[in-house]
Amino acid sequence: MEARITPRLVDSLYIEAMVLADEARAYFEDHGTEERDALTPALRVGYAVESLKVTTRIMHVIAWLLTRRGLEAGEIDRAAASQPDRRLGEAGLSDPAVLPQLPEGAVGLIEASEDLYARVARLEQDLLSPPEETQARGSPARSLLNRLERAF
Repeated sequence: MEARITPRLVDSLYIEAMVLADEARAYFEDHGTEERDALTPALRVGYAVESLKVTTRIMHVIAWLLTRRGLEAGEIDRAAASQPDRRLGEAGLSDPAVLPQLPEGAVGLIEASEDLYARVARLEQDLLSPPEETQARGSPARSLLNRLERAF
């Protein structure tokens, strides 16, 4: 089951997360300040909350991916990697009432962070699912390959 999360996939997601973190920092600290200042005071609070949610999602993803990299590199063992404090941290959902009122740049980053977080959460769920459950909802091709591997 562990083979589905390859080092290449982890590295690709890690690069994506780091780029997104840099884009979010640049936007929320520099480029988006003019757009933020044009918002009403109440929306500025929503903007600030959403920027914190973006940062939280990305940092949880990066921490989880670093655990996977550490496991692959032999820096930590499977028991340590499977501890609850090594799981993907909880990240709040964005407020659907606030999103349509935010600047386009902020919304793009919010959606990108939600998408990345959701993909990594699915990977983690696959790791935590019993093999039968994973196979039942997996692709027919993957199921066939698994049966062939067990047969030989």
